[in-house]
Amino acid sequence: MKEVVSSCILPQSHRTSSLRTIANMLDNGGVCGIPTDTVYALAASCKHPEAINRIYSIKERPSEKPICICISNLDQLRVINPPFSPLLWNFMDLVYPGGISCIVQKGEWLKKLGVGPAYETVGTNDSIMIRVPDHTVTAHLTDMTGPLAITSANPSGESDSTHHDMVITRLSDKLDAVLCDGYSNELVGSTVVNCTKINEGIIKILREGCVPTTKIMQLFERAKNTPRVL
Repeated sequence: MKEVVSSCILPQSHRTSSLRTIANMLDNGGVCGIPTDTVYALAASCKHPEAINRIYSIKERPSEKPICICISNLDQLRVINPPFSPLLWNFMDLVYPGGISCIVQKGEWLKKLGVGPAYETVGTNDSIMIRVPDHTVTAHLTDMTGPLAITSANPSGESDSTHHDMVITRLSDKLDAVLCDGYSNELVGSTVVNCTKINEGIIKILREGCVPTTKIMQLFERAKNTPRVL
């Protein structure tokens, strides 16, 4: 039997040329495995909704499960001035960058952020989850590509990938590239916080990940007691 050789490339994350290679692949509609500050993720450019749809196929992810977006820093949001309340800004200032995903109300501001082509493909009809990873490689990559759609790099229902070898073994035959960065910083994904009712003084932990619920609530109390300087 003839051996099938995967066309997936495996650049090393410590090389600038590797980031350029991955960025070019994403910009051209590819799907890549990348490191984050938590576990490995599958990434596609928000310029290419069809690539985001590929992620669903690659993972065998149920279509009703939304995919979040990843940006490199909070200033990318500030410059487009989305209609966020002072309390939401305070909270995001405390949790970003880091292993927390905030769900906020969707709106036209996403198109200014560069999510226009993928507006209907990411999030739900009404909300979007945002990640700002505390990870130098991911930040540099998203600076090069603009917003990325990401989700954990594992077959749906299976454990998270905590080393690039896990991504390669499980999914490389379906991916264009895996950016190899060794072991992940965490064993589980981000903590997901629903902030859509934050103006009512309410947040809800939808999934406890690497940041404990108690820490999230402490940060929320700090946010409520911090004056917002506009």
